[in-house]
Amino acid sequence: MTRKAYTGPLVDVSFDGEVCRHAAECVLGMAAVFDTSARPWINPDAASTPALADQLREVVGRCPSGALEIVEHDG
Repeated sequence: MTRKAYTGPLVDVSFDGEVCRHAAECVLGMAAVFDTSARPWINPDAASTPALADQLREVVGRCPSGALEIVEHDG
């Protein structure tokens, strides 16, 4: 599997399913963005304010495998 990008209004999230260890840090940390019952399961649109984008950065930073990464918007 290749890394897939999910576009949000303030930041994007990329995910590599081959690297993921399913620790669920993302789902537990920010269920509005990471919902395994939804398609797509990553919805960075839910982090639409600067405070929520900061929370998303923090949650992605806790991913133990590095499967999740934040992609900052230019500017």
